[in-house]
Amino acid sequence: MADALAPLTRLLDRYRAQDPVEEADLARVRELVETSDAPWDRSTPLHVTGSAFVVHPGTNRVLLRWHERQQAWLHVGGHFDPGENDPLDVALREGREETGLRDLAPWPDAELVHLAIVPVPAKGAEPAHEHADLRFVLATGVPGTITAERPDAPLRWLTLPEALESSDLPNLRESLARVERLVRLPGVR
Repeated sequence: MADALAPLTRLLDRYRAQDPVEEADLARVRELVETSDAPWDRSTPLHVTGSAFVVHPGTNRVLLRWHERQQAWLHVGGHFDPGENDPLDVALREGREETGLRDLAPWPDAELVHLAIVPVPAKGAEPAHEHADLRFVLATGVPGTITAERPDAPLRWLTLPEALESSDLPNLRESLARVERLVRLPGVR
């Protein structure tokens, strides 16, 4: 099982938390990985998910998706499917499924932009739980080709300041601030 955990372990080993909240979240995720053969197993109260902020570098816009369960405009992403063990692969698959964008690629590289443990409310028979959300940035060159996965999950392009204004969730605002710093770096396009 160590081989199955290798992509996740390597990613966490390279990652450096940027504040005390993230440091505590990273410690919890490392402990989860050390004590579980499948830290992405949805049956556990805390499990790893892969997600991404989709950007169009040419216009410095970010794509947000309405999440009915959370009642908020958030980034794309979700759970590992059977056989998946790489968080970036999950983020790419989920990004393509949720946006219809086929050209998504890691941007400006394939590293994490943020790690955040977030609460997920109960729904139906599924109890409340937490996601250890591993967040990447993906870019598209064809922003006008988005297609919402479902009618109750609309998509919208926002400037980064507009996206920051649209949320009062501290972890989302922190991720968006990091994305904004990336798109403003000279020579990064």
